[in-house]
Amino acid sequence: MQRNITKQLLVLLAIIVFCIPMYANVYYVATNGNNANNGSITQPFATIQQAQNVVSAGDTVYVRGGKYMMQNETVAKQEKLWLYITALTKSGTPNKRINYWAYPNEQPVFDCSTIKSSDYRVIAFFVSGSWLHIKGLEVTGVQVGIKTHTQSECFENQGNNNIYENLSMHDGMAIGIYLISGAYNLFLNCDAYNNWDYYSENGRGGNTDGFGGHPKKGDVGNVFKGCRAWFNSDDGFDLINAHESVTFDHCLAMYNGFSSDFKSQGDGNGFKAGGYGKTPVDKLPNPIPSHVIQLCLAVRNKANGFYANHHIVGNKWYNNSAYGNTVNFNMLSRLPDNVTDVDGYGHLLRNNLGYNGRKETDRIDTAKCDLANNYFSLPVTVNKSDFVSLNEQELLQPRQADGSLPAIQFMHLSAKSGLIDKGVNIGFNFLGKAPDLGSFECK
Repeated sequence: MQRNITKQLLVLLAIIVFCIPMYANVYYVATNGNNANNGSITQPFATIQQAQNVVSAGDTVYVRGGKYMMQNETVAKQEKLWLYITALTKSGTPNKRINYWAYPNEQPVFDCSTIKSSDYRVIAFFVSGSWLHIKGLEVTGVQVGIKTHTQSECFENQGNNNIYENLSMHDGMAIGIYLISGAYNLFLNCDAYNNWDYYSENGRGGNTDGFGGHPKKGDVGNVFKGCRAWFNSDDGFDLINAHESVTFDHCLAMYNGFSSDFKSQGDGNGFKAGGYGKTPVDKLPNPIPSHVIQLCLAVRNKANGFYANHHIVGNKWYNNSAYGNTVNFNMLSRLPDNVTDVDGYGHLLRNNLGYNGRKETDRIDTAKCDLANNYFSLPVTVNKSDFVSLNEQELLQPRQADGSLPAIQFMHLSAKSGLIDKGVNIGFNFLGKAPDLGSFECK
């Protein structure tokens, strides 16, 4: 009997040993913390920067709720044109991310309104580390202090395989999230709103987007999923100068190009998918990437809801919905000389739906695009009665408890709509005989 018990204990001990994860530290940051502390829950650090100084792969930093007034004394570094308030430069590993998470059921808010420089572009969180997970943080008040062409940013990504989740960037002068390099990053369920640069250039916020995706050559696999952008003074989502394909999936863009009282500001596109401005031909990526915009919704943006922005090849536009934009779908392209604008060519559009645009479509060369099963290429008529709701207030509701988009009825098809089952199967889940048009499948 003793032998059996001993054997059972040894087996149990082996199971316990193999089940216990390798040791990882947990640190805490709090508004009443001190960077001379050890970072425990009873002796928290004062800044995330101090926490990143001590973390290793696999560690978690919990950020307690409350307002963190960022001060010049705690700025991480100043380099060339940039002032980095917090710099996350350490990396995790594939199986051991470094986590910077809001403490459960608490909301940490980083107020950057006191930091303004006429010499530097301000970056609230500069992220060059990889395999990081940043979750639940709120950033507000990021300033612009340079009067000439410039920009500030709430989060700038230069790392790989990072997750940015449930971040809120608002009521400042900066771009919400700005990706300039890095591969396989996921931007999940983040909000950027009420951001307006009223200081630089002409004071109309012409460079302040909600989200910017501009990866370098080789930086593939970047996805924006479940993100919302509204009342940003330039564009909601911008891919100008992206050298690799980017995906927008289940994202919402509303009222961009306007201030919150609907005064005209910058460009005002919902989803600006591509283009390279005046970049010389020899500086363009080869090949030019084709972006994917799917299951997204664009509402009352000042200019275009979905816009190809002079892109030199076609993009893929799947099951998107547009409402009340100046132009709902504008596929304007440019020849390979990056000078000559032409009607859109090479675009693949499937199952898209629009309503109530001042103009529904523009600059599409129908003979040079694949346009099957869209509301403008089918013998269908779109009416108000096709929709369960056109109440725009639903779009600004709080997110659900898990951080996902609010449950809305806006632009969902009514049960008797003639737009049901008018799509074509492109791999998304659907009910009935065929997919419905637009972003939402009728239940």
